[in-house]
Amino acid sequence: MKKNMGTIDRIVRVLIAVVVGVLFFTEVITGTLAIVLGVLAIIFVATSLVSFCPLYLPFGLSTCPAKTPENN
Repeated sequence: MKKNMGTIDRIVRVLIAVVVGVLFFTEVITGTLAIVLGVLAIIFVATSLVSFCPLYLPFGLSTCPAKTPENN
């Protein structure tokens, strides 16, 4: 797997997951919405840890900084 997520993208995903977790454990969100957002939060954390988002592939997206000869 080639990395396709930059640092800012990864941080934003983890922050969103933390917010969803706090909302879940304080029972602000419940029921089906809590389950759906919880699964999404787990996916966000997992993709952040591996720096790879499979949904970026079909669209050719990447938030990694471009490598130039100066920063190899």
